[in-house]
Amino acid sequence: MIHSRTISIRVNRKTGDTFDAILNCPMKMNPEAKMNSDGWWSFTTPRGNAKLKFNENKLLGILDHTYVDSESKWNVPMRVIPNGDESEVIITLIKPSELTDEQFNERMFEIEQVFANMKKIIEIQ
Repeated sequence: MIHSRTISIRVNRKTGDTFDAILNCPMKMNPEAKMNSDGWWSFTTPRGNAKLKFNENKLLGILDHTYVDSESKWNVPMRVIPNGDESEVIITLIKPSELTDEQFNERMFEIEQVFANMKKIIEIQ
């Protein structure tokens, strides 16, 4: 039984720049994404409507967030860690109880693709 997975990427940008770029990624990854007055980003995914809200602390490199779509809700710890002139971005994904192991594995593949796209966006800014 799968319970969690941690993904890490190295970004060729300083930590503060990486942090700020991630906060703006929803709009750059999905041009229809909109920030609502309550702090939630809303957008459409292949699974339908979704929303995301960051609970950030720049000084500590914390970009924890909640992601909700039609199938599940995820509370995702995310950290941006300095590594010289680069940054390490680390997330841990804990399998929501409403997903099967197979669905969780499918989501992990999709999230790896999202992370790869996010890295490209951050590095070209």
